[in-house]
Amino acid sequence: MNREGLTLDVLVVEDEKSNRLLLGAFLAEQGHRAIPAENGAEGVALFGQHRPDVVLMDIVMPEMDGYEAARRIKALAGERWAPVIFLSSLNREDDLVQGLEAGGDDYLFKPISFSVLSAKLRSLQRTLALQRSADESRRRLQTVSDCLIDALVTIDEHAVIQSANPATTQLFGYEASELIGRNVKMLMPEPQRSAHDGHVRRYVEGGRPHIIGAGGREVTCLRKDGSRFEAELGVSEASHGGQRLFIGVLRDISERKRAARQLEEYATRLRDYHDAAEEENRLAREIMECQAYGKRLREPGVRFWVAPARHFSGDVVSALRAPDGRLYLMLADATGHGLAAAISVLQALNLFGLLAGSGLPLGEIVHEMNARIREAMPVGRFVAAGLLMVDAALGRGEIWVGGMPDILRVDGSGRVLGRFASRHLPLGIADGDGAAWQTEAFDWHDAEELVLCSDGLLEAENARGEAFGAARLAEALVALPQARLGAVRAAIEAHLEGMPTHDDISLALVDLAPQAA
Repeated sequence: MNREGLTLDVLVVEDEKSNRLLLGAFLAEQGHRAIPAENGAEGVALFGQHRPDVVLMDIVMPEMDGYEAARRIKALAGERWAPVIFLSSLNREDDLVQGLEAGGDDYLFKPISFSVLSAKLRSLQRTLALQRSADESRRRLQTVSDCLIDALVTIDEHAVIQSANPATTQLFGYEASELIGRNVKMLMPEPQRSAHDGHVRRYVEGGRPHIIGAGGREVTCLRKDGSRFEAELGVSEASHGGQRLFIGVLRDISERKRAARQLEEYATRLRDYHDAAEEENRLAREIMECQAYGKRLREPGVRFWVAPARHFSGDVVSALRAPDGRLYLMLADATGHGLAAAISVLQALNLFGLLAGSGLPLGEIVHEMNARIREAMPVGRFVAAGLLMVDAALGRGEIWVGGMPDILRVDGSGRVLGRFASRHLPLGIADGDGAAWQTEAFDWHDAEELVLCSDGLLEAENARGEAFGAARLAEALVALPQARLGAVRAAIEAHLEGMPTHDDISLALVDLAPQAA
């Protein structure tokens, strides 16, 4: 049994064998059962055979792609909810829309964040458990409704019972002889009992009907033992032998009402869970932002911008000075998005603050950060980063770039003078040798600025699928130094035209003061 209380059968439709095995191992570790399929056609067949709870669906596959497979699976599921989560490296808006239109319920981009997938599966467990409980309540109610014959009572114009079928005696607990010849109000609690004779009399004398012919109406009934139950009542009028008769049909709806109240309770619990989760996210975000920026980035000459794609950012910028006055700065981008990425990059942030604050050489800082991140993080989690050290007193600096876009060097007018390209792997991937920690030295003589950004900035796409790109960045940098950060932000916003980003965005600008004479 899974620790959430509900073991899921998960259909994994993935043409890459390694991905199938990896997902299968992950699901088994989570306490779920994986059903592997090599392509969309096999996935549809296995869905019909096993009726799994959840489907993890790749998109680009031979024989039948994920979109068509999802449509067929949804058709097979019918009224039963079988959530389909697409797993794909396709991250354009059109691909996301096409997946949702094909019946997909969620979308995860490759490489898959197992922390996010685990959270989504836990959420589905809770939802499916509530749904199954509600379905069970509805099935019980349907069984009662299908098997129980409605109670039928006939009264005359004086409200005296003339006949009662066996279901009436079973429902109210009376024998037929105890009912016939007595006023029907005996089956009603107060205050309906005292008012009923007046309703019948006014109608018989030509008044407007209170219940008769008005269709089904919910009423409260009274059994022989004094207990009450809710029923749906329909009354029609007939004439027999010159006598006016009123026929009442009663259906016990107490189980249906109980199920409705239970469903409302489930809905309230879901709303409360959502509100609590949002509050927890807000608190976690504030704590992480406080740790990330509470005591850093107050250095003159350093400007930055971080825009998370979701609640939490996997990008971070940190700058501080060593005791001898040298400035250290890092812009880091952890794999994935959201909370998992934010937790990963926080590790790099804390390490950088500890090591740079001691004034160690930049190469040693990189070496130590890589070793600790590689030791602390699970396989597949790493941190791309750009780090630099600036010694304004000597007019010299060092740069190390691993898995990040080029760091630009611009003059006072924003013109690109040069680039520092990534020459290393991101932090946390490999042990490496001495060359892996080798930094690139530079010096300057005029007022210049270094520009660092994450790939989320360059790859930000608008509704037409156009990336922001390096050319637009260079164009936006041609602004007065004090307005340069705002110019890049404005250019990004104009490019996106209101579209959300699919990756975190970060940008840092570092002023280089002229070398002292």
